[in-house]
Amino acid sequence: MDLDKAIRERHSVRRFKTKKPDYVKILEAIDAANKAPLAGNIPTIKFLLVSDKEKIQQLAEAAAQDFVATVHYVVVVCSDTANCTRTYEERGELYSTQQAGASIENFLLKITDLKLATCWVGAFSEKMVGRILQIPPDIKVEGIFPIGYEMGATKQRTKPFINSIVYFDFWGNEYMKPKRKPEAG
Repeated sequence: MDLDKAIRERHSVRRFKTKKPDYVKILEAIDAANKAPLAGNIPTIKFLLVSDKEKIQQLAEAAAQDFVATVHYVVVVCSDTANCTRTYEERGELYSTQQAGASIENFLLKITDLKLATCWVGAFSEKMVGRILQIPPDIKVEGIFPIGYEMGATKQRTKPFINSIVYFDFWGNEYMKPKRKPEAG
């Protein structure tokens, strides 16, 4: 799949078929995530590939999202910010968050490319997820991603048009070149 097609087709899925994906494909998506930019070349992102049905059920409860329990695999993305904050001090936390976002987007696009589906679940009890997966308290849980095959077609929501999100040279300027003023008569 080409990149533009993956970007257009990527969407959140909450209804999955019962067919079990090949976990090797999920590892391919994690490998794509691992190629995202790193501040100072300091890796902060870790991935947990969960296949234990009981743990998946508990993750669904921690997120209060029943659809999470309907898949065979869940990926939990975490950040270990210690090295980044040691190097960049207070900015290290921001850089770690930015790295997580870049990694997750690579992951989402590769999942789409592999004809798999997911939904970025960001609302959950971090303490519960940490307890379920034995994640140390200094590790930040960035997101939960149930992985499977989409059941039926999901209607994609409309994104903002580019002309409503881009300014030129200064905040609020919607034009690449200033509008021409009418010449005095």
